[in-house]
Amino acid sequence: MVQQLSPLTIDDEFLYPDSDGKPLADNTIQLRLIFTIKGGLDALFKDRNDVFIAADLFWYPVKLTQQEIIEQEEPQRQAPDVMVVFGRPKGDRGSYLQWKEDNIAPQVAFEILSPGNRKKDMETKFKFYQEHGIEEYYLYNPKKNRLQGWLRKGKKLKEISQMEGWTSPLLGIRFTTLEEDLVLFRPDGEPFVDYVGVVEQRDLQKQRAILAENERDRAQLEKELEKQRADRAETTIEEERQKNQQLRDRLIQLGIDPETLS
Repeated sequence: MVQQLSPLTIDDEFLYPDSDGKPLADNTIQLRLIFTIKGGLDALFKDRNDVFIAADLFWYPVKLTQQEIIEQEEPQRQAPDVMVVFGRPKGDRGSYLQWKEDNIAPQVAFEILSPGNRKKDMETKFKFYQEHGIEEYYLYNPKKNRLQGWLRKGKKLKEISQMEGWTSPLLGIRFTTLEEDLVLFRPDGEPFVDYVGVVEQRDLQKQRAILAENERDRAQLEKELEKQRADRAETTIEEERQKNQQLRDRLIQLGIDPETLS
């Protein structure tokens, strides 16, 4: 008689796989926006250790029961293009197993629509986010330059009527699509940029620093030259005074009153 192994001995990596074998993005636009949003949020919350941000990471909200394991049920899961979790530490994860994260659900999800996304798939995502606690959900369609957003009201996600200029209550970031692209702004007004933009900003700051240093050097040099001119002028006046005094002294020695020569 063959003894059946207990389902509880199955490793989580088999029950809750970290990957489905699909690519992170279907095209360069989607990938650029995912990296820009993820990178911008990482920078925004870099000083907060209780904010976890991930891109294309499987989120498993509910642990399988023993019966579900026996029946080989598929666990519920979604991988938001970008998700934000307040109340959880930063760090690497193969997936987000909610029951191992103090049962804290991600609060914000971003999705960038791609040609591979079917309507049914997006409806499934929406229902999943609504059911499992997402408080803010943002969906952007690059092809149509259309941004949609939803806020949680009780148990439902309600669509935001006006997204242009909208500011996220949880993230504090502002959205715009006026330039035919999705642009996000930090609370300080600085836009999110991709890595190339970060490098360009860094290089520009370096150039500005060099120019500022050159300007300081030029100002210091002009100050030193002015001092030298002043010193030379003062020296010339002093030399002239000494010559005049020597001449007066010589006249006096000769018995001539210098005043009579004025």
